[in-house]
Amino acid sequence: MKTHTVAELLNKDINALHEVEIKGWVRTFRANRFIALNDGSTLNNIQCVVDFENLDESLLKRITTGAAVHVFGELTESQGKGQKVEIQVSKISVLGDSDPETYPIQPKKHSFEFLRENAHLRTRTNTFSAVMRLRSSLSFAIHKYFNENGFYYMHTPIITGSDAEGAGEMFRVSALDAKNPPLNEEGEVDYKEDFFGKETNLTVSGQLEAETYAMSLGKVYTFGPTFRAENSNTSRHLAEFWMIEPEVAFMDLDGNMDLAEDFMKYVLKYVLEHNFEDLEFLNNRLLDEEKTKPQAERSDMNLIEKIKFVVENNFKRVSYTEAIDILKNSKPNKKKKFKYLINEWGADLQSEHERFLVEKHFKCPVILFDYPANIKAFYMRLNEDGKTVRAMDILFPGIGEMVGGSQREERLDVLKDKMKALDIDEKELWWYLDLRKYGTAVHSGFGLGFERLVMFATGMGNIRDVIPYPRTPQNAEF
Repeated sequence: MKTHTVAELLNKDINALHEVEIKGWVRTFRANRFIALNDGSTLNNIQCVVDFENLDESLLKRITTGAAVHVFGELTESQGKGQKVEIQVSKISVLGDSDPETYPIQPKKHSFEFLRENAHLRTRTNTFSAVMRLRSSLSFAIHKYFNENGFYYMHTPIITGSDAEGAGEMFRVSALDAKNPPLNEEGEVDYKEDFFGKETNLTVSGQLEAETYAMSLGKVYTFGPTFRAENSNTSRHLAEFWMIEPEVAFMDLDGNMDLAEDFMKYVLKYVLEHNFEDLEFLNNRLLDEEKTKPQAERSDMNLIEKIKFVVENNFKRVSYTEAIDILKNSKPNKKKKFKYLINEWGADLQSEHERFLVEKHFKCPVILFDYPANIKAFYMRLNEDGKTVRAMDILFPGIGEMVGGSQREERLDVLKDKMKALDIDEKELWWYLDLRKYGTAVHSGFGLGFERLVMFATGMGNIRDVIPYPRTPQNAEF
């Protein structure tokens, strides 16, 4: 007999199937008769009704919350409310051990902090099972989109000798003896003696390597782990996170904005169509949470409305210069309601400014472009004005910046000048400069932090709750 999932049985016509076999974990066991069983395939449990008179007492004691069980029985129309079908159990066995006294995920409300401490079990709750199913669907939709649009999936190195962002906040990778490393004549650690013969780190981005493949394969994308040794404990920072980074040859900034908008709408529309049950649950969770907040702090849109806001609206394209003028003359700025006041051109926009543009001023997703060169990375194409670059950021409601990208600098002389001004060693990026020597062409790309996308799609307020095992300062448990 085939073992069915809970999702399959809840969608079955009871006239089409009678004898069933199922395995899962006990959520609750009431009155020694009603088992709420879940196997992770759906938010909902299936009720299994047992005849306790036919059960051995020792077996009965082992059917506790958290126990894994193997059930045989007949799928019948449910006699109770809340479900169409249930299983009349003919045989049940408990798989392995379960200690009801110490099992931490009891059928009650737990704080997210508590659940992070039990991250190996937190997906047995409705909230985290819904979040992780959505994470899986978003991941699939990303690959599906790029596959359907002629992109090649590239696996960029995790160990690298270059700092793509120029941030310097990288994790060192070394095989040297930590207590007694070899030293050079200057008394410094001699990395020529290390495994790779040079100083290496965990990557902060696969972009530079992806550019090399775009300049031969045309359209590529990366989707993999990246690392940042930033000592930050905010709700929006992780030391290990996943990045999506497409790179396209012969595409300018306008094409890049078209691609990013189409991509974002596609993946969010996908989860609306395939994960609505989970979205509805998370939406209701957020609505309950909103009721506890002061009126002034409540969101204007619920979770599903925010997602549809992105999917159904055209993204407004606005230059950085125009955005600064709007913000300088806005009521929050004039009345000093912004935490960071906008006084002059060149300011690095904060989340409060980005959200104002999206939620209050334009009332649609916004793409800002042509940023000041001195607040953006060295590889972005310099405009003819000499002070701005062909950069773009996509801004979403409730979260601010979602996507960052640019047209890349394809001119060898300009790129060299920018690297020299920022003290970036040409010898370290000789291969990157080669792209500008041999068949150089206009090309563009963008980066999207996957966890930030999952936060937006699930409404979770802390980035540590949208990745299976978060890596943050002083925390590498599990």
